[in-house]
Amino acid sequence: MSTTGATADPLATLGSLPGVAESVETVRKAVDRVYGHRIMRRRSNAVTSEAALRGARGSAALSGADWALEEVRRRTDFSADAEARVVGGALRLTAEAGQLLSIWRQSPLRVLARLHLVAAASEGPETGRPRQAGEAVDEPLVELPLPDAPEVSGRLEGLADLIIAGSAAPALVTAAVVHGELLALRPFTSHNGLIARAAERIVLIGSGLDPKAVCPAEVGHGELGRAAYLAALEGYVSGTPEGVAAWIAHCGRAVELGARESTAVCEALQRGAA
Repeated sequence: MSTTGATADPLATLGSLPGVAESVETVRKAVDRVYGHRIMRRRSNAVTSEAALRGARGSAALSGADWALEEVRRRTDFSADAEARVVGGALRLTAEAGQLLSIWRQSPLRVLARLHLVAAASEGPETGRPRQAGEAVDEPLVELPLPDAPEVSGRLEGLADLIIAGSAAPALVTAAVVHGELLALRPFTSHNGLIARAAERIVLIGSGLDPKAVCPAEVGHGELGRAAYLAALEGYVSGTPEGVAAWIAHCGRAVELGARESTAVCEALQRGAA
């Protein structure tokens, strides 16, 4: 889907797609339920910390490292093998996302470059910048056609312009478009899935929909499964109104499931069991 167009606020027009308004309202109610829980008045920091851990686990699972939550909680060394490095990258990105909120609206491309540096945890020449012509992309779980470097550059600039300009679109719509566009483009040589989900997280938090980061969409994406995730992404990439609406609805369902997860955490904290 191209994010450029003739309308002044192309993101806002997506809110009128069939079913999108319903998804937005359902997500809002799910988020409100978490924020209304009595535990959030006293122990919101504990809920935020647990949501971050579970969100990182869910994102890593979609990138091929499907570890049990307790294993993620227990481990301290995330450099032993490829799966461990994926989990480590997801954890670092989740921690970093909250530090980049103030920069996102002014310089989203700078934030994306930083996210790649954090995820890769290396200093190679390809780290922290969009890929160049001829550079391969290590993203085996997304098998859609790969845009070339000039298209990536143009579409990233278009996406950045939309974010900087601001939009009347609901947070869910903006987050879904940012997520989908980054997965479609795979602008970096590695870790694009982790980065796309971290960027979605930044939008949901920075928009005010989930300011305490207690509704991790990554949990929902993981729970819905890789097959459904990729099928919904194909709809987004198709650019059809039905496909884009289905992707937004899928992202909305992921946020709902993340909210449900944190509601369960609240209940456990209330019982003194967590």
